[in-house]
Amino acid sequence: MAKKVVARLQTGKEGKGVTKIIKMVRSPKTGAYIFKEKVVSTDRAKDALKNLK
Repeated sequence: MAKKVVARLQTGKEGKGVTKIIKMVRSPKTGAYIFKEKVVSTDRAKDALKNLK
């Protein structure tokens, strides 16, 4: 079944500086790909990509 993502990241004034990061990583246990998701401020997006494992 497909996963439906409904995010209101850019509604209103408080949501303008937010980025949703989705990174595909390989599971060490099964070898299948899994998705890591994180919502961070736009300023810290590059740092969050480095730290998201």
